[in-house]
Amino acid sequence: MSSQTIVAMVTGASSGMGADFCRQLAGRCDRIIAVARRGDRLQALADELADQVEVYTVAADLNTVEGVTRALEALRQRGPLDYLVNNAGFSTYGLFADLDIQGQRDMVGLHVDATISLCRAAIPFMRERGGGHIINVSSIGAFLPGRGLAVYGATKAFLNFYSLALQAELEGTGIAVQALCPGYTHTEFHQALQGFDKGQVPAQMWMESAEVVAASLAALDSGKVLVVPGEGNLELARTGVRRQLEGL
Repeated sequence: MSSQTIVAMVTGASSGMGADFCRQLAGRCDRIIAVARRGDRLQALADELADQVEVYTVAADLNTVEGVTRALEALRQRGPLDYLVNNAGFSTYGLFADLDIQGQRDMVGLHVDATISLCRAAIPFMRERGGGHIINVSSIGAFLPGRGLAVYGATKAFLNFYSLALQAELEGTGIAVQALCPGYTHTEFHQALQGFDKGQVPAQMWMESAEVVAASLAALDSGKVLVVPGEGNLELARTGVRRQLEGL
């Protein structure tokens, strides 16, 4: 039996899917490096999981150079990683030309720059260990370009393409890459979307955070890169792709 310490890093770990990834990875790991801005939330999660797994908390804003540096240092000191879950994210809501440009730049920085920085740091160690798992949390919005979410959807489309290409590059290394594309999910995510009314979305379109995370982990060894939990969401994604192809 291997004595290798199994380690995961989860970003955006203080709530929602990030916290549920930590909960569901607890049984698979010896240590979880939980990264988020809210240190008090991280400590509460560490206390909750103390009997199951060691949780090393990193209070860091991945939209800053300092925050990314702190996460990279934790990866080097507490890794190497077997699981990397790039979950941290947010969105604005509104017409692009009417929104403050800094918020749009911040989305690109968090969803794209932070993700590729952590992947670049983790992959050489995973390759040396003979395998690993990378989950980049994307969105069904990557397949459904629409009003009010231009930059958000574009960053998620990037994550899909990046994950597909990265998996092709890592073929034969034992590293599995996934782009998780959830639809509407009950988390704190939508509370920050000014002008967005959750009540306008039919109840049957919503999924629970723990349900989405379970679907992601179940699909890790399936060979699928793009994972869309929920049959209704999967059909929406397929419809979105067909409409884009019809425009060629």
